[in-house]
Amino acid sequence: MKKKILVAGATGNLGGRIIKALRNEGADVVALVRNGSDEKKIKELEDMGATVRAVDMADVAQIADACSGVSCVVSALAGLRDVIIDTQLNVLNGAIKAGVPRFIPSDFSTDFTKIPEGENRNFDLRKEFKAMLDNSAIKATSIFNGAFADILRYNTPFFDTKNKTIVFYDNKQDWKVDFTTMDNTALFTAKATLDDDAPRDLRIASFSVSPNDMVRLSEQYKGEKYDLVDKGSLEGFSASTKAWRASDPAGENNLYSKWQQAQYLHSMFYAHHTEVDNDRYPNIEWAPVEGCI
Repeated sequence: MKKKILVAGATGNLGGRIIKALRNEGADVVALVRNGSDEKKIKELEDMGATVRAVDMADVAQIADACSGVSCVVSALAGLRDVIIDTQLNVLNGAIKAGVPRFIPSDFSTDFTKIPEGENRNFDLRKEFKAMLDNSAIKATSIFNGAFADILRYNTPFFDTKNKTIVFYDNKQDWKVDFTTMDNTALFTAKATLDDDAPRDLRIASFSVSPNDMVRLSEQYKGEKYDLVDKGSLEGFSASTKAWRASDPAGENNLYSKWQQAQYLHSMFYAHHTEVDNDRYPNIEWAPVEGCI
C-alpha cells in the first residue's frame, strides 16, 4: 500500500524537489500551498502527480483536513518568525489534530544543535521550533545537510569566484565544511519520510571539503589558483557580525540580510559533521564536489 506524504512549502525550490523525489519513490503526495498561490506553480506540482491542497495557513482545521490519511508531514517552509515559528506550528498542530504519526521540520542546514544561541538568527528560530516539536506527541526527524552545495556556483565568501579567494577562520585551513546538493537532500528526505524507524536526527553530506581542498580544486577546475585568505578568529568574526546586526534593524525583516549571510559563514567554521548517515538508504548517488563548482 502506498504511503501518503504531505509536503508544506511545496511551491519552494526544495519543496518541489522533495515532491518529485517522493513521486519517484512511489509515494502519494499532498502538496500543501497557501490560498492564492501562483497558478503556474500549482500546475507544475499537479504535473508531478501531487494532489494540491490550497488552504488558509492560519487555519489549523483546514490543515488538519489536508493531513487526513497522511503518514508523515514534511515541512520545507522558508522564512522568518512568521513562517518558521507561526506557520510551521500551525502545520504541526494540524498534523497532530489529524493523527499524523511523523513530522520532518524545515531544519535543512548545518547542525544548529552544536551552535550557541545568538550566533545565527535563522538557526535560533529553528531551535525555538525544535523545542515545541520535541514537546509534542508526534515523532520527529530532522535532516542536517550542512550548506547547500548549489551555493558554490555563486559568488560566496567561502568560495569567491569574483575575487578568486577562499576564506578561513581560526587557522582552519583543513577544516572540512559539509555540503549537500538540493537534489541529494530531497532524495534522502523522501526516503526518510517513508522510513518509520528513522531516528530523531540524520546528518548527510554530498561531500566535505576544506579551504585547502578548494584551492586545489580552483586550480584544477577554474583554471586559476584562488588565494587563501586568513580572516582571523571566529570570536572576532562573531563580535563584528553581532555589531553589524545591531546597526541594521531593518535587516531583521530580511531572510538573507548581509549580516545573516555572514552568520551562515561563521556556522560553516563552527560546526561540522563528525559522522554522516549517507549509507542509511542505498542507491543514492552522492554528488561530487567537482560537479558543483
